[in-house]
Amino acid sequence: MNANDNPAETQMVACEICLKEIPVSEAKSEEATDYVLYFCGIDCYQQWKQQAEDEAQ
Repeated sequence: MNANDNPAETQMVACEICLKEIPVSEAKSEEATDYVLYFCGIDCYQQWKQQAEDEAQ
């Protein structure tokens, strides 16, 4: 068995919006120069983007 096949060692991150734990390999990311945000899917990404636009106005 390959060490990468062990699900117990899968690195997890929290979605920026709903805080759902997701594997890094499945996460969508929004990268900036100082940080990376992870999203579990397009719905959470769009919600985050809308919040950022609302705050900018």
